[in-house]
Amino acid sequence: MTNLLENIDKRTNLVGENRLELLLFHLSGRQLFALNVFKVKEVVKLPRFNKLPNSHPHIDGVVAIRGESIPVINLKAAIGLQPLVPDSESNLIITEYNRTIQGFLVGKVEHIVNMTWGEIMEPPSTVGRHHYLTAITKLKEETRGELTGLIEIIDVEKVLAEILDYKVDISEGIVDPNILSEFAGQRILHVDDSYTARKQVANTLEQLGVEIVPAKNGLEALNLLKGWLDQGKKIQDELLMVITDAEMPMMDGYKLTSEIRNDPRMSDMFVVLNTSLSGDFNKAMVEKVGCNEFLSKFQPDRLVEVVQSRLKEKIEL
Repeated sequence: MTNLLENIDKRTNLVGENRLELLLFHLSGRQLFALNVFKVKEVVKLPRFNKLPNSHPHIDGVVAIRGESIPVINLKAAIGLQPLVPDSESNLIITEYNRTIQGFLVGKVEHIVNMTWGEIMEPPSTVGRHHYLTAITKLKEETRGELTGLIEIIDVEKVLAEILDYKVDISEGIVDPNILSEFAGQRILHVDDSYTARKQVANTLEQLGVEIVPAKNGLEALNLLKGWLDQGKKIQDELLMVITDAEMPMMDGYKLTSEIRNDPRMSDMFVVLNTSLSGDFNKAMVEKVGCNEFLSKFQPDRLVEVVQSRLKEKIEL
């Protein structure tokens, strides 16, 4: 199974081209689920693991892999279904999200598919906010191009937030009291396909009086920005900055940043890439597409520091 991912470094050229690769797997039955390959470190057959007394009910135990202790999260249970009972087809997908390493217990792992973000759709709005999907897409059989089913892309940030209980409080001493009053009335466009991620950022920055303008994907954000421009508005007067996730349906954050930079009406907009993907990789992508800052999720104090730094620059201009 590790051979499935051994060439992952060669896939980095997909990012910035509004493309992605999905690792497909089952939790039970024929339904396919997926995770972005860039968040996957390794796939292994489920090793023996030790139970952890008094741990979260969705954590089945802990495994030791290459000298590191990794929690085993029963992904089927974590998204509100009956817990997966391990069998001979069970695998552990080891991932890195929000600067943490965790293993997701899943069933059979299929293969990797290469897609464009334009092929990724948002879940229907009628399903509410309690589901665990960031997107869905259609799977086509390569030989005949026939539709063979839907792939459900899991909102891992929501899963982890319910297990790890991220805090949104701002630590004492982070905010400069000399400019505290300047935060009120500032607006930030925050682009993220995860409702949980949008809520985390909003709950943090609204403590300072900052208004968050939310968008669920890069295309929605770009249309909003261009709509303001077509109305004769100056983006720099409307927004303090844009904070964008990397991977999103319709248009990813890298493509959004490129579109902003290529439009002379807003090319100098301050853009922060805020993502749960690998820090080293994204620092390189920040330079490639022209973001001003990189911020890994979820760090409320660091988020406030980035916003505060930009606000001080604006005041001095």
